[in-house]
This record gives sequence, structure tokens and C-alpha cells, in this order.
Amino acid sequence: EEGEEAFYCVVDLHAVTVPQNPEELREKTVEVAALYMACGLNPKKSTLFVQSHVPAHAELGWLLQCVARIGELNRMTQYKEKGEGKDTVNVGLYTYPVLMAADILLYQATHVPVGEDQKQHLELTRDIAERFNKQFGELFTLPVPMIGEVGARIMALDEPQKKMSKSAKNEMSRILLLDSPEMILKKIKRAVTDTENEIRYDPEKKPGISNLLSIYSLFSGESIEALERKYAGVQYGPFKNDLAEVITGSLSEIQRRYREVSREEVVASLNEGAEKASEVAEQTLRKARELFGFLPKTNQLLSEKM
Repeated sequence: EEGEEAFYCVVDLHAVTVPQNPEELREKTVEVAALYMACGLNPKKSTLFVQSHVPAHAELGWLLQCVARIGELNRMTQYKEKGEGKDTVNVGLYTYPVLMAADILLYQATHVPVGEDQKQHLELTRDIAERFNKQFGELFTLPVPMIGEVGARIMALDEPQKKMSKSAKNEMSRILLLDSPEMILKKIKRAVTDTENEIRYDPEKKPGISNLLSIYSLFSGESIEALERKYAGVQYGPFKNDLAEVITGSLSEIQRRYREVSREEVVASLNEGAEKASEVAEQTLRKARELFGFLPKTNQLLSEKM
């Protein structure tokens, strides 16, 4: 919105909580930024940057780890789902909700768009911020979650009881922004439904078709109720064909813009965004250091005495 300041971050520090190929990570970082721009993000009107380009994220993340509680992190459901109790899971995956808190609090964010699965992490962010403010002094804004009424939690196409994830082993479980029309149709046709063949929204009894209705609603702008009426008496096959066509139509425009964005333009936008983000982040981090009681750099200390 006009007059509002927005920050968009490519979270490469979070990405390395699972093994990454270094060259692929670099390429994917540029690709994600280009897709942000292709989806309509204008770097001239908002701030787009790479997380690791702003060192304040990592430093504040450490400071907040000294405020967070083990019990809080143990309750994070995403860690339980991804870690599956394995001793080989790295510590970064365990503490990444605290880094996420730093990502948010550095910019004094008032509103944060999240999916339903991230709501718990935002609540943790608020708890950490509130505890910091009480223990050290008022600094952080308590952010408010922005959760969409439809599609707040998109489920996997192959297992509609689980969240759709880019890191899932089965590639048929998700729709990617750069998928071809043929691949989209293939994935939607294979999407799990049920044996009733009735197009009705009921997440508990019919999770598969309910998930597809949510996706259809998001891409088409039609309400789920309108889609239920539209497809009353229609079998799953024709419904899936229509859904694939709607998705393809929406993504084709994004893919066209993605192809038009040059690598040089993306990198330049990221560099400029990192400078803008650093200015804001450093102000917050400097205050946090002061409240913690850290000794300033010598030149700063001398200037204060003078």
C-alpha cells in the first residue's frame, strides 16, 4: 500500500538448515528473487534483499537465542515434523524460529503475512520480543500475523493431510511457479481425492478435493461456495482439467515476466535492497547491543566522551 514500507527477504540462511549444493543455492537465490519480481514485487516501491547480505540478521538471531527458552523451541511443531526425533538433525533447524524472529523484529514489522503453519512461529516472535522489552527495555514492535481466509495452509497433492512443501521427496506433491502446462496437468490429475466423486468442501472428510478447491479459489478469485455450485454433479476428471487450465493461465503470465527479467537487473535490485535493509536493521541492532550492555567500538566510545 502507498505510504507503507515493505521488506521482502530471500532467506538463504534458513535454506542451509538442510544440505544445499553451493552453486545451486546461489542460482536458486537469484531465481527466487526474479520470481518475486515476476509475481509483481516492485523493488522501487519495496525493499528486496538476500538475508545473508545483511549480517544483522545473524547477530540479532544470536542475541534472541539468549532470550528464547528451550521449552518454547521444543514445542515448535515444524521442528517435530521435519526433525522426526533424529539425532542427526542440525541445530540450525532447531533454532531457525529464533532467526525468523530476528528477520521480523529487525525491521520493527507491524504486520507479517504468514501461512497457518507459521502462525506458531510468529507467536514465538511476539513472546521473545515481549520478554526482551521487559528484561532489557522497550525496543521491539510486536508484529501482527496476516493470514488469508482461503489457502492459509495449502496441502500436498499426494498427501493432503500434510502441508505442500518444496523440500518433499515426491516432486508430484507440489506445483512450482515454473512448471510447464503439461507438468501442471500431470500433477493435478494425479492429485489424491477420494472415491465419492462429489466436489464438496469438507477438509476433515474430503481433504484432497477440499485442498484442490482452495487452490482453485486462490487462482480464479471465485469463492469456494461458488465453485461448489459450479461443479455440482461434475466428476473429478473434468474438474481437475479445469483447475489445471486455471493454474496454467495464471502462471503463464508470471513465467513470461520471469523470462523478461535479466540477471543483472535482479542482482542490482538485491544489492540496492541490501543497502536499504542494512540501514534499518543496523539501527535496531545497535539499540539491542546497547541494551544488552555490549561495549561500543573504540571510535564510537571516544566520540561519546568528547
